[in-house]
Parts: sequence; C-alpha cells; structure tokens
Amino acid sequence: MGAEGSGREEMLELATEAFRARDFQLAADIYECQLRAIRAGQEDERDELRLKRAHCLALGGRLAESLEEYKLLSQQGILRPQHLEVLVERLAEAMRSSQGWTDGEQPARRLLSCLKCTGTLYEPVTLQCGHTYCRNCLEREREGTRAPSTHCKLCKDKLHASGTYRINVVLNSFLNKYFPAETRALTLRHEGNVLYKNKKPQAALEKYREANALGNVSFISRRTKRLSDIHLPGCPERIFKKGPAPKDHLLLSNRAQINASLRHVEDALHDGNAACNLQPTRSKGHLRKAQALAGLQKVDQALKEYIICIALDSENKTAKLEAQKEKIDTTDIGVRKEWKAHTCGNLTNTVQMMSDNKDALKNSSTPLALTSPEQKNTQKRKYDLVNDDKAEIIEGNSTCFRRARAQSPSREHDTQSDLVDPLDLECSLCMRLLYEPITTPCGHTFCLKCIERCMDHSPKCPLCKEVLPEYQTLRKYSRTSLIEELIAHYLPEELAERKRVNDDEMAELSNLNKAVPIFICTMAYPNVPCPLHIFEPCYRLMIRRCMEFGNKQFGMCMSDPIKGFADYGCMLEVRSVELFSDGRSVVDTIGRRRFKVLHQSERDGYSTADIEYLEDEKMEGESYTELLRLHDAVYDQAYKWFSSLKQGLKTRILSHFGPMPRKDTDIQASPDGPGWCWWLLAVLPLENRAQLPFLAMTSLQDRLNGIRRVLLFMSRNCPR
Repeated sequence: MGAEGSGREEMLELATEAFRARDFQLAADIYECQLRAIRAGQEDERDELRLKRAHCLALGGRLAESLEEYKLLSQQGILRPQHLEVLVERLAEAMRSSQGWTDGEQPARRLLSCLKCTGTLYEPVTLQCGHTYCRNCLEREREGTRAPSTHCKLCKDKLHASGTYRINVVLNSFLNKYFPAETRALTLRHEGNVLYKNKKPQAALEKYREANALGNVSFISRRTKRLSDIHLPGCPERIFKKGPAPKDHLLLSNRAQINASLRHVEDALHDGNAACNLQPTRSKGHLRKAQALAGLQKVDQALKEYIICIALDSENKTAKLEAQKEKIDTTDIGVRKEWKAHTCGNLTNTVQMMSDNKDALKNSSTPLALTSPEQKNTQKRKYDLVNDDKAEIIEGNSTCFRRARAQSPSREHDTQSDLVDPLDLECSLCMRLLYEPITTPCGHTFCLKCIERCMDHSPKCPLCKEVLPEYQTLRKYSRTSLIEELIAHYLPEELAERKRVNDDEMAELSNLNKAVPIFICTMAYPNVPCPLHIFEPCYRLMIRRCMEFGNKQFGMCMSDPIKGFADYGCMLEVRSVELFSDGRSVVDTIGRRRFKVLHQSERDGYSTADIEYLEDEKMEGESYTELLRLHDAVYDQAYKWFSSLKQGLKTRILSHFGPMPRKDTDIQASPDGPGWCWWLLAVLPLENRAQLPFLAMTSLQDRLNGIRRVLLFMSRNCPR
C-alpha cells in the first residue's frame, strides 16, 4: 500500500511538471490513469483529479472532452464559478479566432462595415495604415483612453490621438450616392444617440423608430426595368426600387438600452434578441438581452447571457459588474439556497449546453470553410433563432451557442456592378480609375504614383493644400484597402483594364533601350562608383521609377549647350538610396555599360533617349599579342603614377573610388574592356571634354594609347 501511494505521488508530481512545461496532453493522460486507479471512498480525491484533468483538456484545446468532465462535476454539485475560468477563457479565445464552431461559418465582414462596431460605415475615416472606421468609433475610443495613442484593430499600428479625424471624401460620397436610405438611417441613429446622451429618451426612441422603419432604395439593372420603376432626376440610366431596410444591430442594441431604462422590459428583450440574431458574435447585443432578462427576474438566463458576453469580450466591465450585481441582489433578499440552486443550475445548464455541442468542438483546430447552399438551409432550419418580429423568448439554454452565423443582409450586394459609375472612384489628378489608392490625413484619395509625384514638388495636399509633412518625411504610403475592395467588387472589368494600362506603362518605362531615363550631370564610367545628390523633383521621380521597375538603372550623360546632353554616356545602377526628411536623397550608384544616344526625348520633366550599347572590337592573333603587351605596359605606368602621388591625395581617391583594380586575366572578357582603365580615367584630373572621347572609343588599343599619352603628360608637367 505504501509503495502504491508512493507511486501515485510520483505520477501526480510528473503531471504537475508536465503542466508547468505546458504539455497539457501528457498531464491529462496521467490524470486519466490516476482516475481509473481511484477506489471507493476516495471521492474527494477523484473530484480533484477530474477538475485538474478538465483544466488540462481545456488548455490543450480538447474542449469536447473537457466539457464532459465539467458536466460530471456540475451534476455532482461541486462545480463553482471560479472553476470555469479556464474553460471560459479558452472558449473566448476560440470564438475570437473564429474557430471551434464547425456547424456554420463565422459571419463575414460586410464590405462597407466598420472594423470596430461592425455596422455600416458612418462618416468613414481612413487611417494612415489604410484601414477605415467610423469617425464616431475612433473619437469614442480616443476619449475613453488615457494613453497618447491607440492601435488599429486589424494591423495593430499605432493611431495617434492628436488632431481631428477627417472624413474620407471618396467613400463618404459613394455611401451617400449609392446607399442614400441606409445613410439616412445611420444619421437618424446617431441623432438618437445624441438625444439619449442629453437625457431625452423619448425623442431618441422616435429617431430610432424612424431609422428602423426607413425604406431602402437599391439599384436594379436596366435590363429588368419596369413601368413602376422610379427614375432619379438627371440620372436616366439609374433605376431604383423600394424595399425593406436591413436591420441595424447597433440601433437595436441602443433601443434596448433605452427601453430598459424606461422599464419597457419586454420591448428591451425583443430588441436584444433581434440584435443577437443579426450579430451573434457581438457582445453588446448579449449584454442588452441579459439586462432585459434580469429586469424580468430571469436570473439564470441573464447570467448565461452575461457569460456569453464576457466570453466574447473579456474586457467588458459592464457585463462583469451586472453579473456580480445579480448575485448580490439575490443574496440580499435572504434566499441563499435559491441563489445556490440558480447558480448551480445555471452552471449545469451552461456546461450541458456546451456539451451538447461537443461534436463541433472536436474540430476546433480546423479552419472555418464556406458551406454549400444546401448546408446553409439545413443549418437555418436547425439553428435559427426566433423571428425578430415575433418577440419570442427562447427558454432553451443550448440555442445561443448553436447559433454560429448571423443572417445579416449584405446591403452592398443590392447594387449591381454595371450601375456603379467609375467616375465616382476616379483619381482627381490623373483622371483615371484609382489604382493603388492612398488616402491622405485630410481625407482625399489619389493613386499612389500620383501622390508621390505631388510630394516631390510640395508637401501639400493637391486639392485642399493642407500640409502633409509626415508623407514627405516618412515616405510611407499604405493603400486604402476598402476602396480597393470596392473597385474589385463593383468595377472588375474597369480594374482589369486599368491594371493592363499600368502594366504596359511599367513595361515601357523599364525598357533599357527605348526612352531610357537620362540624368544630365557629369561623366560616369563602367565599374566606377558615382554617388549622387538628388533634390530636383523630376529626378526624384526618375529615381523612384527606376527602383520600382526592378532594373534600378538609368543613363548618365554630360550636359551639352546645343544638344541638351552628350551623344555618349554610361548606364548607372542604383545600389542604395538614403532619404532625408525634406525629400532630398543621396543615391549610391555604380557604372555599368556605355551607350550611344540615337534619339533624345523627354518624359514627365526629365530627359530620355533611345540608345544602343557600345562594345569593344575583338582582337586576335598577332594583333591580340601586341594589345596584351601594350596593356601590361600601360598598367605598370599607371600603377607607378598612382604610387607617386602624395599620401593625402591618395587617401581621398581611395575613399571615393576605392583601390585600383587589378589586371584582368582576359582583357577582352568585358565589352567595355579592363576595369582599371575606367578607374584611372575617373581619377585623372582631366576636363570632361577630354574624358568624353575615351567613353566613345570602341578600340581598346586606342584607349590604352590615349591613357599612355595622358600619363606621360602628367608625369612631366604636373606636381604630385
């Protein structure tokens, strides 16, 4: 017996170590083995092991099995609220990550919905990260936090709390034009919110009633036109029909709160039920429903809704306080036994409810997938709640958790793609469909390339002239995802054409033979570094395009007072770009191939040229042997000249151009000849007009002879 007890203690200690190491699977298996070994009369030890195993199963993601253990403990009357903390946390995590409910998909975000309140966008504001929210949602969050900044719900980028949120002009116009009835309903809802805040609940209810009863207006195709259809004045191509407005879960939640405050508890419960039907994964509807149930003295159902609310939003202080208040009110009237019965009954029912749905929980690690129409119909018959208009109260405990998706209408799908005017989603700068749209802090939207070009000239918005220093300083542009989604949804053909045109332009600009961008500045040579200071707007655009196209190359030519720039130049490849806050940049480049200019032109303020690349003539036989002897002699002469320079001058040359390259094993391997020749020409103190002929030579022998003459002249007449 002693040996058996010692072995049990060792196994339990091993389970504890596995739990600390977060190996919940091993710990649960050990507890299961120990449960089998428990004998009669050891009920307390059995219950303790069962509770530990339930915790391990929940933490390990085996929710269905953990529910069985919690169910047994609840039926025996030994399960306490604090024992469900681990289970609730895991369920909340599963619900927040859209996992754990395989009998229906998580309700998809509507196209024109706010990322915070999930309602239709009202006065949309696009942040610098590119995501869009209702202005009221952002202002409410900013007022409710003491921190200097909050975070975007989607990308977690910081949202600076200073300044005024500006409405996205394009999105707001789109909503007002294509969804006028719904926009009007949202305006009425917000007016009602203000009235309730000013302690005018009856007036607020009237606003909510108007908003909820407001008819919807949606587009229909011209192909389905009937005589009863209504034509908008001045818009003969747009045809409308009247229809029912979709329910607004936020309006229903707000109305439930007002009805509860006015003691209209049945109406509050009706609205709470309707809000939960529309958005079952939003905690606000469950909170209002719980408050209404509490007002009807249905404590067990109210506590269940509070638990759901906390599971959906673990930071909901109101739900926690209200749940605690229900407990205090019950104990104050001297019915502790009834309270205990309510609590245990509620826990038993809640665990039983979740246990009934354990088959769905077994696949909690499987990502949700869209279901077929047949599956959706089956789910609707099996799991739908009562109709909103009937105000029926469901007494069963398992229905809420079986409800896995909201049957909320997607209003934006009423508008057909062939009736959305592309002009409403057009860039005001290039007058084309927005491509890679960027919304500025002042609320205006432009194509990415358009706003970048404007920032090259001035740090001001092209429309309202508001200064945008953050764009010029950071050069960080995040595309407005919602406008991209709208264009892809409503204008797919126009978007495909816009993308084709953009790709054609990119292909044309990336051509390294036709219309090659030319930087008119100084002499550049193959394989020789050439750092540049860029400050002119046209060259900012040129460098940015070179980086975007991927080739990272442009031509360098000397200026010419007659032609504009010289007939010969060298291609430069960008190795790095260092940007400054005022828009200037230092570009580190290195020379690549020589070229001859065939035709000069201009694009967007900078020069371009059609070019052909130069290549040295190949030598063979006796000629190659003589060329090799000449090469070695000139190299030795050049090395001797460089070694004779003063140390200070040599240091400056080495820091700027690097060390003198070594002799090539094959002097004709490169089409531009040996690299040391170009390095030496860059180092020699020659005027640009004297350097240009060397760049145009296609004979290595002529180039070596020219270098030898220059070295002889430098050795005789120039001090070191």
